[in-house]
Amino acid sequence: MKTAIPINKKLFDIYLLFTREPFVQYFSKELEFYSNGNGGLLGLISLDLTDNDYYGCILSRDKAKQYRAELIVASLKTIEEARKWIDEKMSSNSITFHDNKFEFFDIFQNIGNEDKQHPFFKLLKSNVAFSSANEAIKEISYHYKDIDGNFIEQFQSVNGFDSRIWELFLFCFFREQFFSFKRNNYAPDFIVEKFNQEIAVEAVIISRKTDIESEPQKIEQIQEKLNNETPLLFSSALFDKMKKKYWEKNHVKGKPFVIAIADFHDSMSMTWTYNAILDYLYGYKYEHSFDKQGNLVIKPVKIDDYTKPNGTKIPSGFFFQPESENVSAIIFSSCGTLSKFNRMGKQAGLGSDIPILIRMGAFYNHTPNADKPNLVSYQVNEQSLETWSEGTVVFHNPNAKIPLNPAFFDDKVAQSFFEDEFIYSKMPKIFPYTSFTQNLLPKNTIRKK
Repeated sequence: MKTAIPINKKLFDIYLLFTREPFVQYFSKELEFYSNGNGGLLGLISLDLTDNDYYGCILSRDKAKQYRAELIVASLKTIEEARKWIDEKMSSNSITFHDNKFEFFDIFQNIGNEDKQHPFFKLLKSNVAFSSANEAIKEISYHYKDIDGNFIEQFQSVNGFDSRIWELFLFCFFREQFFSFKRNNYAPDFIVEKFNQEIAVEAVIISRKTDIESEPQKIEQIQEKLNNETPLLFSSALFDKMKKKYWEKNHVKGKPFVIAIADFHDSMSMTWTYNAILDYLYGYKYEHSFDKQGNLVIKPVKIDDYTKPNGTKIPSGFFFQPESENVSAIIFSSCGTLSKFNRMGKQAGLGSDIPILIRMGAFYNHTPNADKPNLVSYQVNEQSLETWSEGTVVFHNPNAKIPLNPAFFDDKVAQSFFEDEFIYSKMPKIFPYTSFTQNLLPKNTIRKK
């Protein structure tokens, strides 16, 4: 092929994640992906699963910088015909590029707020260590609908950066899980649809409680916080959302209502708070031992309450508290951070080649009777296979008025259920409880979760 240059599927997925509708997966299988070299044109060859023949597609950007289908050919008998068609059309000067009335959503535009910008936004905008995240977020943001009209200002600000990163992550997560979006209302944050059924989703974070430049907590401090302080942070954030009574809104009534929460309260706090939310939601801790045959034995220990600094007792077991039956599930991820976008961009081939990204973490151990996670370390490159869904868990409410259908999510997503004092989890093949990424530069190392 003279003009069409093969590209990484992971790169094509970032470009087209929000262009292609989810239902397409049931009718076709994407096979090969191409660019004309400067990103102006993309090419796609797919197999028609109904007729078992091939079709090709040429895509170009519109003024909003979203890729749209420009030329399509169907019913090609061989993949060689499709390749020839892609190459010829990419070399043609007769293609008319899309145009429309929408300008692109410029998430990095200068709005004169340099003194109010989040330090991580400044890194994202100009530091080569985060160039992969920069380009990935740009592509994603072209498709984001700013209902509130203040996304860009908040995304750049000290007070809003973390929450907007979390919303962008959820945008990618739900799309990868083949949901469509219906963003016609201000609250809750998302109405997503799959199988002709809708789910209402409200996003929330635990905001930072320490200085941005503070050092990560030591192990002894972490354990002490997990026993009381951190569950209280989850409690406060979730009950603040409960007060909104989203389930009473006309466009939410009758639908599963989900709260998606992430923890940004301290430096790298998302790497160690998984157990705290698990304990708080279901109200149990679990002790373990081994019997004489070496089998793992789990013992549930009920948690009654937590104590605020003023002495107030807060009951454990969110799913067993009044009105919590209106919440179908809680979605949580320790990976919905800036580094997720950096890794996803890096493995797609976006950004500078200079930084070396090393990911390290504790991953679920599928070995029978294992009581410790697997410790994993690898260099992020174009052979890496991380997904947006990796590291996300759905905690189902056993008392939900409107249960969330587990079939909404594929096997890349962890799901937890509660019955008779025990939590039963369906774990993906790959599930990081925690991970962090080292960004290595010549004569400089930046470490950022």
